[in-house]
Amino acid sequence: MRIACPNCGERDRREFYYLGDAVALDRPAAGAPPEAWHGYLHLRDNPCGVTRDLWYHEQGCAAWLVLTRDTATHEVLEVALAAARGAAR
Repeated sequence: MRIACPNCGERDRREFYYLGDAVALDRPAAGAPPEAWHGYLHLRDNPCGVTRDLWYHEQGCAAWLVLTRDTATHEVLEVALAAARGAAR
């Protein structure tokens, strides 16, 4: 799989570290009830198809990226910097 880093250009997947579902960007507020934290930490989907994932460019620019990709085909549909709040939604 190839990932087009917005900072470095197209790179091999082995340069990146996979964190998981981009839902991690939607962290509950500090005073959120335990149920909100339980859902955030432990309840994750594992869909077959299009997902939004967090990837870290470990052997490159050290940027966090949000990849929209198809888990069935490994096709990368979109790459955005996670720091851009528009990418987090």
